[in-house]
Amino acid sequence: MTRPRILVVGAGFAGVECVRRLERKLAVDEADVTLVTPFAYQLYLPLLPQVASGVLTPQSIAVSLRRSRRYRTRILPGGAIGVDLKAKVCVVRTITDQLVNEPYDYIVLAPGSVTRTFDIPGLTDHAYGMKTLAEAAYIRDHVIAQLDLADASDDPAERASRLQFVVVGGGYAGTETAACLQRLTHAAVKRYPRIDPSLIKWHLIDIAPKLMPELGDKLGSSAQEILRKRGIDISLGVSIAKAGPEEVTFTDGRVVPTRTLIWTAGVVASPLIATLGAETVRGRLAVNAEMTLPGSDGVFALGDAAAVPDEIKGGEGAVCPPTAQHAMRQGRHVADNVIAALRGGPMYPYAHRDLGLVVDLGGRDAVSKPLGIELRGVPAQAVARGYHWSALRTNVAKTRVMTNWVLNALAGDDFVRTGFQARKEAKLKDFEFTDAYLSPEQVRARVEGSGRVD
Repeated sequence: MTRPRILVVGAGFAGVECVRRLERKLAVDEADVTLVTPFAYQLYLPLLPQVASGVLTPQSIAVSLRRSRRYRTRILPGGAIGVDLKAKVCVVRTITDQLVNEPYDYIVLAPGSVTRTFDIPGLTDHAYGMKTLAEAAYIRDHVIAQLDLADASDDPAERASRLQFVVVGGGYAGTETAACLQRLTHAAVKRYPRIDPSLIKWHLIDIAPKLMPELGDKLGSSAQEILRKRGIDISLGVSIAKAGPEEVTFTDGRVVPTRTLIWTAGVVASPLIATLGAETVRGRLAVNAEMTLPGSDGVFALGDAAAVPDEIKGGEGAVCPPTAQHAMRQGRHVADNVIAALRGGPMYPYAHRDLGLVVDLGGRDAVSKPLGIELRGVPAQAVARGYHWSALRTNVAKTRVMTNWVLNALAGDDFVRTGFQARKEAKLKDFEFTDAYLSPEQVRARVEGSGRVD
């Protein structure tokens, strides 16, 4: 008899925690585990703004999937682009652009999310994202390049557009990105005697009426005050009307000359979910508290792509927020439920009480709310970095991150432009391949062999 096949889709917090738990708890001959991911590393997303600002090196937050001593999972290098629930087959497009039909007995869907965009003229052609390691590295090079080019230019209009930066999104990603990159340009401009520091302007805008509303009024106001004291212009209730190569138009009518538009205005579930033809809740797969898909055998879903009921908050329609904290715990819980299903045991509902929120604004600035306790300044910074450091999966990653933090504190920033993709575009449309997914009909045709999908 062949061993049961467990297929895990996605190597984010949820998928990796699930795989690690399966490796620890399953006997070697009990099941075969396969992980579908284009990269053989887990990206620690909350520290991405610090990579963009140069505080951390990219390798520091890319944690290898092959370092586990119990490692025996087969990694299929590619992305899942469709799932046929009836045939129990996942269609994978490998990194060499080949289509592979991967059969399974149990599937764990943790494909994560993609950047949420809207039908705004010029947005995907001219905005930069902050969802991948490559994007963070590219943005750092791009921002430093703007200083280099502005310093070399004698055209006032060109200088104005190169020295203004716009970040859209007042959530954690956008706020931390604006805060960290503003610190980078503030420190770097001292090395550019031909640039007037007052010409460097950062804009943080969001359509919501409050910055990071999850923090509460007091901490949200504190974060806003910190950023404004640094000179960051914050506009709430405002978004982008259109984007061009050298200017951005806000919905309030303002036209800002800029060559840098960074879009961090939220996320949506991976387009993979739409290929299932199953019920969704605001784009996220509707699952029960055990994180199984009702009516489908052996299908589990979690993380950003699943609407997991929030048993702690309760109430009709309450679902867990798409945070790393929930994803990690859901990953471990799903692994336990997969093993229970495999062995014929009972599955249990997921429940987790939120431990709080941390926001690192760079330097000594931070706001945190661990276990409901509101902190600011150095104590908040200690909690924020302590939480992130402890959440890193390997001692190697922890050592690299701590070394980077200490080196940055002692030696300050460096302003090296590596030339990463200097001759190639790196906008939103170039990194998130949302047009690569199949329709439910295409998935079925491919699995049944009655059609060809190239």
